[in-house]
Amino acid sequence: MYYIKETDKPSKIAEWFHLVKLENDTIILPITETSLDEKTAYRLASKTKKILDKSNSKKIVLSKKVKQQENYVDYLYSYNYEIVDGKWLFQMLIFEVLEYVIKKLKIKNEDIKIGILVNDISSLAIYAIQKLVLKYKYVRIVTNHIELFQNIEEKISQEQGIFINVGNNKRKSLSKTNIILNLDFPTELINRYTMNNTATIINFKGNVKIKNKRFNGLNINDYEINWKTNPHLEKFEAKDIYMAMQYKHQPIEEILKKIKKDRVTIQYLQGAKTII
Repeated sequence: MYYIKETDKPSKIAEWFHLVKLENDTIILPITETSLDEKTAYRLASKTKKILDKSNSKKIVLSKKVKQQENYVDYLYSYNYEIVDGKWLFQMLIFEVLEYVIKKLKIKNEDIKIGILVNDISSLAIYAIQKLVLKYKYVRIVTNHIELFQNIEEKISQEQGIFINVGNNKRKSLSKTNIILNLDFPTELINRYTMNNTATIINFKGNVKIKNKRFNGLNINDYEINWKTNPHLEKFEAKDIYMAMQYKHQPIEEILKKIKKDRVTIQYLQGAKTII
């Protein structure tokens, strides 16, 4: 795994000749522009590729500033590198995120009405649904694959005596929910549903834009965590550093246990227009 960041004070020679440096596990780019032109981005990406190919490394973590260089990042994606973006960790933090929203918005327990948007029956989705229906009285599962969730619905009903509301009514399913946990609905799909105009929507897998002009709630697409980081990695987001160090292929319970042990907490949630 390699880190890629900008240099603090690039020399004129480094800028002119697009000199890319390697220091231990960190690739340093001579970036000063707010946005690199396509030609410069290509030259820097090509030199980055040469370094990474020598080490046979595919996983990379980008600094905050390098992330903003769209042309450069696009070239890295075209080379099939795994760019750590924090989305997997966001999903693992679903319970912490929910509690953070409830606390920040001062929502009373009796007023919590949760909608879960999910089509993919992942182990995390099943685990989250089972935990949430036990803790909160009002939980609605919205999916295009109702038939796939029937077994889960029956199992929870038989084992725990709890009825799960699973549906796909585009006008009614989300009309009363004030917190929407969007596990995997893309923009074009979520915008087909009628939502509470003051709801808080948390998009765990991808960035979503709400097109309804009447919507006045929170549309959360990003986040940051509190976690110890090395001083030499201060240019990076803590969520990316932490996620890059995790082993994904293990039971959900073990992942959540490690997150708790490492004392990972939500620092903030980034909405389309505000931060909470």
